[in-house]
Amino acid sequence: MTLTSILYGKVLAGQRCSKDELLQLVAEPLEPLCDAANQLRIHFCGNRFDLCTIINARNGRCSENCKYCAQSSWYHTNIGNYPLLSADQLMEGARRCEEAGILRYSIVTSGKRLSPTDLDELCPIYQAITTQRRVSLCVSHGLLSLNDCRRLREAGVTRFHNNLETSRRNFPNVCTTHTYDQKIQTIRWAMEAGLEVCCGGIMGLGETMEDRIDMFSDIAALGIKSSPINFLTPIPGTPYEHLTPMSLEEKLRIIAIVRFIIPDGMVRIAAGRNTMPDHGRRAFLSGANAAISGDMLTTTGVSTQEDIAMLKELGYEVRM
Repeated sequence: MTLTSILYGKVLAGQRCSKDELLQLVAEPLEPLCDAANQLRIHFCGNRFDLCTIINARNGRCSENCKYCAQSSWYHTNIGNYPLLSADQLMEGARRCEEAGILRYSIVTSGKRLSPTDLDELCPIYQAITTQRRVSLCVSHGLLSLNDCRRLREAGVTRFHNNLETSRRNFPNVCTTHTYDQKIQTIRWAMEAGLEVCCGGIMGLGETMEDRIDMFSDIAALGIKSSPINFLTPIPGTPYEHLTPMSLEEKLRIIAIVRFIIPDGMVRIAAGRNTMPDHGRRAFLSGANAAISGDMLTTTGVSTQEDIAMLKELGYEVRM
């Protein structure tokens, strides 16, 4: 038996793979590994597929120095800046999401955290969206307090997004204006407030495969069941503008290994999918069962119509 088949059986039996075992999957043949990950996905999750869309509700002028980000005020990029979108603009985004048949609408703001004034402005809008539109509302607002999370939950938000981005070891190489532990604390507060949590990271920030396994293992240990995998698109003007994008084969291997770590969750392909030659088709046969559809925050994505057609062809049941 191969290591892939041995670990497949182990996960199928409800056991967790050790870090050393997961690291050994890096050397396993790719196609059998992807096939095994896909079978784990089918066993634990069936053919359900979760699509979401995001809207960039405030752009630029971020105080944080995340080296991958076009919105950081530390770097000189060709990105425009704008304040919080209006209630009408956010409501219109929810309408388009609903009409496209997308389950979840995610509102994202630049910046380290929301101010009390921001919360006072956004919470009534969120209440209106959740009462007037048939969408589940997710928000991504940086580092919040327990009380902030409770206010969002009371306003109708059901899910909070906060990526770890990379491993604890690699995090200081990526960002120094906030910490890995601050992110973990915010995630715990969101859970305490009764919010679901969506948490993943960005691949291609100079991390090793061990870093990736460490980060997704931390996410699994928190009990998180929605985990985005982003692939770096190097942005001119950022410190990572010259990093080399990873190959499709490496992307597929990461996706498959994440399925071994989080067998019963939504492994969500996010930024960078539009650079795949098949727009994610092979990814969705390698363990992934969720995606962000449409444009990303500062880069283009894959259209919702194309996604729904492809997923139906692959035999998925897109959650509406």
